[in-house]
Amino acid sequence: MINVPGLAELDFALGELPKATARNTLRRVGLAALEPFIEDVKAAAPVDDPTNTKGRAPGTLRDSYTVGTRLNKSQARMARKEGKSFAEVYAGTNDKAGIQTEFGNAHQAAQPHMRPAWDGAQKQVLRDIADMLGGEIEKAAARVAKRKMKSGK
Repeated sequence: MINVPGLAELDFALGELPKATARNTLRRVGLAALEPFIEDVKAAAPVDDPTNTKGRAPGTLRDSYTVGTRLNKSQARMARKEGKSFAEVYAGTNDKAGIQTEFGNAHQAAQPHMRPAWDGAQKQVLRDIADMLGGEIEKAAARVAKRKMKSGK
């Protein structure tokens, strides 16, 4: 377990913001914090050999890794089983070859690249979230206050 000091205070500060503003702030920070992780994954992902994979361009798997807030249909079905959280950001691939490459199968040896990248980046991702969240909360609070001043409330 990784302990990140200050997250409880940041959570309280998020609670002071309107729900939609807090969710968007978390989303923005999550997307930005996961970008370096995805770059590490792309650097470690194996590139297809064009002679062995007919009809599949080299780098298809590598280029399919992305950070986002939406899942494809099958991923969304699995996520529904886990329940909904306040704000969700995903990093991964929508290429079915990703699972086969990461874990292997009867015809292909495993070529892990996502898990090793996560093991190396997870502490930095959490630190980045903690570092960026404070500034983003302040900016969001300033925008909310400015909006309230304009509307005269």
